[in-house]
Amino acid sequence: MIRRTCIFFVAMVAMAASALYAQQPCPGFVVAIGTDEDKLMLAVNGADNPQQQIDALDKFTQAHPDSKYMPCALEYYASSYLKLNNFDKSIEFGEKDLAANYQDLNLYLNLMRAYASSTKVSDTIFAVINKVPDQVKTETGNLMRPAKATDDEWAKMQSENQELAKDSHDYAVWAFFQVLPRVTDPAKRIDILQSFLKVYPEQEKASAAQIDHIYFDAYRAQNNLPKVVEYGDKVAADDPNAVEVLNTMGLIEEFYVNPPSVDKATGYAQKAMTAAQNLKKPDGVDDAAFKAEMSKQLGIAHLTLGYGALVRAEKTGRLLPAIDELKTAGNLLEGNPALQGQALFYLANAYEIGTPANHRGALDALNKAVALPGPFQAQAQALLAKVKAAVH
Repeated sequence: MIRRTCIFFVAMVAMAASALYAQQPCPGFVVAIGTDEDKLMLAVNGADNPQQQIDALDKFTQAHPDSKYMPCALEYYASSYLKLNNFDKSIEFGEKDLAANYQDLNLYLNLMRAYASSTKVSDTIFAVINKVPDQVKTETGNLMRPAKATDDEWAKMQSENQELAKDSHDYAVWAFFQVLPRVTDPAKRIDILQSFLKVYPEQEKASAAQIDHIYFDAYRAQNNLPKVVEYGDKVAADDPNAVEVLNTMGLIEEFYVNPPSVDKATGYAQKAMTAAQNLKKPDGVDDAAFKAEMSKQLGIAHLTLGYGALVRAEKTGRLLPAIDELKTAGNLLEGNPALQGQALFYLANAYEIGTPANHRGALDALNKAVALPGPFQAQAQALLAKVKAAVH
């Protein structure tokens, strides 16, 4: 008896690691020459394209539904559909294989590739990712030197084995960060991340910026303010270009923590301003959408700076910086009614506390603010009534 093997070269998304390309499917199966399984492998190896491979697999599985070789056939299905970019089918057959209690490194790699390339997410893919290190040890940890291998051949085998182990580990980490954002429940996202870090503890340091950002987003979705502040500080230290995080921290320090810190808020807003001005449009992002988002982020930074200047004006009497910043914020935040309404409300306040008060400026700002839905709409209506009364 001899074992026939087939090597599939599957296109990998976002990474290219030669050892992964050469990973062997069904390493534990032995096929005798002349058997139905051998004929299947000859047909798969001799196919001109993935669809022909699938046709050969269909013919075999229909004729031999109880074959002990079925786990390997399912793995080849997953590989062939992956080559066709039919990620849903690749996932379907890969998970059938897992459900039959079969596992090998190539199967795990196929599933990670398929999930990373699709829009799907499930508990299964995270379980697979967490099993990769143990499976790598199982398949690469006890490499035996063939009796007739030369020293050069043996050195090459060892090098390729180490490369496979490293690339499999690295691909699993990459796939995790591709798929995790699809988990919509923030509490579950945190649990999945913590389970991942138990298996890949080195990522606490190696991927610190990415991990801190995940925690920040999840805790923000839960309205867990202390944790948002904790991880927002970390993200700001890790990534000076994290515009949205910097702006969020500015708003939090100015309006939501007790006691508020105008100085901290201003510092975050200034960093956000610099980051926003330096950002380049990512590939694939619509020009109009990118411009709108940048206007929003710059508008938030000006809002934070404007309110900070307004607070300081209570001691210095210098209102012009606050008016300039809040005017700019109001213009940039058009299309974001809640934030624009907030900027215009504070702008009206800046006009009103001047000596003499600029009622006309306040009225112009408030007439716009009262038409904008959001938490400052009612306050704007109340202030508008007072300004009108003062004018008349």
